[in-house]
Amino acid sequence: MAGPNRFPARDESPRRTVGIERVEALRLLAAAPLGRIVFTHDALPAVRPVNHLIGADGAIIICTRPSGGLVSLFGRAVVLAYQADDIDPVRRIGWSVLVVGPAHAITAVELAEEYARRLGSWDGPATGTVIGIEPTLVSGTRVIEEVAV
Repeated sequence: MAGPNRFPARDESPRRTVGIERVEALRLLAAAPLGRIVFTHDALPAVRPVNHLIGADGAIIICTRPSGGLVSLFGRAVVLAYQADDIDPVRRIGWSVLVVGPAHAITAVELAEEYARRLGSWDGPATGTVIGIEPTLVSGTRVIEEVAV
C-alpha cells in the first residue's frame, strides 16, 4: 500500500514538448552517464541498461555481457536502438534522446580492449562484446515549462 509520501509532489504548471536537433541530441547523449539498449530477443522486445561512450567515428559504444542476449544477434545484420534521458520527476522537465542504427561487434582487439577499459561497467566488470551503433536516425525531445507572457 502506498503511503502519502511515496511519490514527491509534482509541479503542475503547464509543460511543452519541443524537438531537439541532431547535434544537440548527440551532445546530450554523450554527457549522459548511462542509457538503455533496445533490441529483439527471441522475437520479443528487450531493454537493458548499459553505460556508453561515443567513439571517434561518432558511433555509440557499449559493452554487453555474453549472457546479455545481444551477443547472439551478431553474425547477421542487426539494427539496434539506444535511448538515454534526464528527466526530473518532480518538476516534470528534461530530455530524452533515441538513436537507431546498424550495429556491429568491434573486432579490432586493441580498440575493443580500449573501449572496454574506458567503459568500465556500472554493474560489474566490462567483459563481453564491445558493440558500436551507427547513429543513423537520431531524435530527441525536451519537456520544458511553459512561460506565461
